[in-house]
Amino acid sequence: MLRVTDLDVYYGDAQALWDISLTVGDAEVVSIVGCNGAGKSTLVNTIMGMLVPRRGRMILDDVDITDLPGHQMCRAGVAIVPEGRRLFPAMTVRENLDLGAFNSAARARHAESLEWVHTLFPRLAERRTQVAGSLSGGEQQMVALGRALMARPGLLLMDEPSLGLAPIVVDEVFDAVETVNAEGVSIILVEQNVQRALDISSRAYLLAEGRIVLEGDAKEMAHDPEVRRAVLGV
Repeated sequence: MLRVTDLDVYYGDAQALWDISLTVGDAEVVSIVGCNGAGKSTLVNTIMGMLVPRRGRMILDDVDITDLPGHQMCRAGVAIVPEGRRLFPAMTVRENLDLGAFNSAARARHAESLEWVHTLFPRLAERRTQVAGSLSGGEQQMVALGRALMARPGLLLMDEPSLGLAPIVVDEVFDAVETVNAEGVSIILVEQNVQRALDISSRAYLLAEGRIVLEGDAKEMAHDPEVRRAVLGV
């Protein structure tokens, strides 16, 4: 699915990521964990084409996407649920969802995709004419995930999907993530709820100060002392 090799990323002259290499297999959930400022969002934004690496390659299904701009990534099969949701608050739920299906392949499956999203999140069907800015935080996160799924991605990037949500809503979001993955979608998950993220992942990478310092089986990493020190503070 995705192979990232020797990635260096800069903000101007300041280097943010050093020599990043990782893989994501077909229908696999991979977590990127680390403390605040470790470079997790930078990595996700680079994979999405919003930042251009100074060095390294990114290969998706044998296609080089290293220099592909962000607006073309959906066509390549990549979608993102960004940190902070980034909805259009004055637009309705339905209008926000429709924006996810802007490329021709996604438009051809619009009705099917919309039914899929409404099955995952029935509340979005009930609130389809309500403006997104009037929704609760949890409902807005559902819209953000639904919008990404309307693009019919093969690879879904999720940046802090549980941030600021009530525990019961976090359960709904993670249940939806597992359901989406069971449909064959590969997922890269950046998540502050590290234990929960590792529970649904097959593998994980620990990022510290812009470098991958540990990788392995997610269940084993949940008990690794280095992960617990770096992320859990114990």
